[in-house]
Amino acid sequence: MDLRIFTEPQQGASYDTLLTVAKATEDLGFDAFFRSDHYLRMGSGDGLPGPTDAWITLAGLARETKRIRLGTLMTAATFRLPGVLAIQVAQVDRMSGGRVELGLGAGWFEEEHQAYGIPFPKEKFGRLEEQLEIVTGLWGTEAGKTFSYEGEYYQLTDSPALPKPAQAKVPVLIGGHGARRTPRLAARFADEFNIPFASLEETELQFGRVRAAAEEAGRPADALVYSNALVVCAGRDDAEVARRAAAIGREVDELKANGLAGSPAEIVDKIGRYGALGARRIYLQILDLDDLDHLELISAQIQSQLG
Repeated sequence: MDLRIFTEPQQGASYDTLLTVAKATEDLGFDAFFRSDHYLRMGSGDGLPGPTDAWITLAGLARETKRIRLGTLMTAATFRLPGVLAIQVAQVDRMSGGRVELGLGAGWFEEEHQAYGIPFPKEKFGRLEEQLEIVTGLWGTEAGKTFSYEGEYYQLTDSPALPKPAQAKVPVLIGGHGARRTPRLAARFADEFNIPFASLEETELQFGRVRAAAEEAGRPADALVYSNALVVCAGRDDAEVARRAAAIGREVDELKANGLAGSPAEIVDKIGRYGALGARRIYLQILDLDDLDHLELISAQIQSQLG
């Protein structure tokens, strides 16, 4: 079971804070550092010092880390043109020496689009599909040849399809709860399918849908990595769990029901139940980015038991 650290910087985090967490992620033996792609905080709080851009952040971290994988859960297709996104991700992949992964989603948070003047189209899923076709098509075009595309939303003419990523294949992540179109897209484009903040029952159902869609598309169901993203709140005792829950404005019982909360033993047990459903990777959503002791506890007493 791979454990990855997943952050939500729009809630309030500077680049320096993210760098500190990314370096701790690497030093403590976690597999990867991922971040959300949002420009506006959600819920209460002031969000200070304000948003940081996902791919600018990852470009900086690419030069400041050496081992961990770097990526997004999920880049919003509404934020970037697909040709530009292909260039950005390929460049960051080269800057990192081939450690980047692209999670790409349709975009959903209308208020952040309004706040920063970003168009919020009614038809987002069709745009996402075209973006996936274009980004993977540009990367997959043989050097010296050109790439053209004529879609409903995007058109490219004789693109040189450069630069190329350092990796022969940048892993693409697709995720969500959609019952039909999401599994179909994952079957066609994804190296990994991620379901965020889902119960064991929801996870089993959605993994099954994606497996079936992959087989219908002519791919082995196990050709994809299956993963979950879950908030984590660990403590050595009940008081420490309660303190960490209060620091992120959540209730312990709710976190235990909807995430990974409690003692290391409780969390290892619940991760095992997700693993039994086919999850091979867990993105641990860390909401208090100043609590590095939390990461140390997870590394020493949870990750160490999962091998």
